[in-house]
Amino acid sequence: MYVIGTAGHVDHGKSTLVQALTGIDPDRLREEKERGMTIDLGFAWLRLPSGEELSIVDVPGHQRFVNNMLAGVGGIDVALLVIAADESVMAQTREHIAILDLLRVDRGIVAITKSDLVDSDWMELVSADAVEVLKGTTLEGSPVVAVSGATGDGLAGLLSTIETLLHDTPIRKDLGRPRVPVDRSFTMSGFGTVVTGTLVDGSLAVGDQVELVPGGEKTRIRGLQTHQNKIDRATPGRRIAVNLTGMGHQRIARGDVLTSPGWLKPTSAMDVYLKVISDSPRPVRHNMFATVHTGSSETVARVRLLERDEAKPGESTWAQLKLDRPISAVKGDYYVIRSNSITLGGGKVVDPHARRHRRNYEPILQRLSLMERGSEREIILKSIESSEPSEFTEIVNRANLQAALAVTELTVMATERLIVIVGGKRAGPGAYIYSASGWSQVVNKTRTLLCDFHVKFPLRKGFPKEELRSRLGMTSQVFGYVMDLLIQENVLVDEGPVLRLPGHVQEVSEDLSRSLNEYLEVLESSPYSPPTDFIADGEVVNLLVDQGKVVKVSDNIVFSSSAYDHMVGQISCYIDEQGQISVADVRDLFGTSRKYALALLDHMDKQRITRRVGDFRVLR
Repeated sequence: MYVIGTAGHVDHGKSTLVQALTGIDPDRLREEKERGMTIDLGFAWLRLPSGEELSIVDVPGHQRFVNNMLAGVGGIDVALLVIAADESVMAQTREHIAILDLLRVDRGIVAITKSDLVDSDWMELVSADAVEVLKGTTLEGSPVVAVSGATGDGLAGLLSTIETLLHDTPIRKDLGRPRVPVDRSFTMSGFGTVVTGTLVDGSLAVGDQVELVPGGEKTRIRGLQTHQNKIDRATPGRRIAVNLTGMGHQRIARGDVLTSPGWLKPTSAMDVYLKVISDSPRPVRHNMFATVHTGSSETVARVRLLERDEAKPGESTWAQLKLDRPISAVKGDYYVIRSNSITLGGGKVVDPHARRHRRNYEPILQRLSLMERGSEREIILKSIESSEPSEFTEIVNRANLQAALAVTELTVMATERLIVIVGGKRAGPGAYIYSASGWSQVVNKTRTLLCDFHVKFPLRKGFPKEELRSRLGMTSQVFGYVMDLLIQENVLVDEGPVLRLPGHVQEVSEDLSRSLNEYLEVLESSPYSPPTDFIADGEVVNLLVDQGKVVKVSDNIVFSSSAYDHMVGQISCYIDEQGQISVADVRDLFGTSRKYALALLDHMDKQRITRRVGDFRVLR
């Protein structure tokens, strides 16, 4: 199934032509019928002689309603440019052509309407104007057909031309990530909330859980229709009506996107390729504000030019759109910017989740160029480099690729050591991926941190894991994956709560050995009330802890391991017999003071040996 969208100046007969072709009046608002002018989007459909079904989106032609026109042409396959024979090319004809060119709609038909009002000579002049105005645009060379919606002349030829054009029009790809940019939301009696739009990038089925982005609300599909016929499953390229469960239509607005949950994230900044149209009355200047239209959404944005202070009419440049409110977009989407009801330019979204960049910075400009024109491998690599490590699903979404294709390419890239996969041996959901250079930076930084730590604390067994994670700025999940691979590759050695470099050993000199023995003797001299005024180097205590000879239960209380083990065993037996134990009981049991008893019990709580219940401890 394909979607055709009309375009053209106001009063040139777009709606009349649609009704003549389909028998459906696309003007649904009372005001439209009273004024005889299309204000909002209208919809119709027909079946071609070949049996192919065709959806039609009818758009308003008046300058004041170009924003509505933009909400309807984002998902079309073919443009039906309507030019009235008695008026020829007009202002909105040119603006609509410029918009279709910016949106890269490259298949179109020119319908010269009201053919019954002019003679053949005048019709030739209008046809020549149409051919001329399309030169240099994506619609250059489009067939021109004369028709009359009033008399029906030329309709058969127009249908034949549409059929011929669609024969060579590629079907929409199924990327497994369905999106329906919502252009209408309403309530139907007995059904509830219904939204309409053109389905792209994936399929939807009755019963599917879906999410509305950017709001994030989740619901389920109660029913699907296309052309007022119920269907169980919709494929990309269809105009569909989606009946949603448990959601009021007032919570859904034009510009929202209905999609499968979890993958489509709202964005507040997009890197884009910007082309200023030749007819623009003024240049696009750095930091100017403009209205951005993409899909069916519309919002204000600050236009940050990345390589110049202004882009003149006809020029192209890299830019970043800092959006006034979050919207939904993916790589490869097209957009248009307007200001004061004038179309200025537009282009393609290259990175839908952009960070702020330095202006006139060549590496950024090169990355954007590769993201736009590069091979699939280059696009994947740049997507990874933009945010390392990148989770597989994020890469697929950022690069806007089919998941199976990304798996194949990433697998080859891993074999060639262009990337490193952590969190799994294969590329796929849940795996995190570094570029080769990004991974080298992780390895080098980790080695440097551990080397510096070993030099500063030669007596310690290794670097505490949680502190290392914090210094590396990783989430717990990614840190675990990264450490597993570094240990596997013998970059690090796992020592329980700490990590060390393979060559690190705790060297104990004769003098240090004497100090260790002296300290242990002091602790053993009063095992249950060891002196706290004995000055021992903190590193000496840490070394003894690593060797398992002492247990540090608080900042200034250290027991020998033998004394600690004995006390823990006695306390456990006491609780087994009595059911509980107090601080005073521990004090009396070992003939020590409250200070030592309380510190010991607090430590046992932390070790999850005991649990405090009021003034007592019980075994866990």
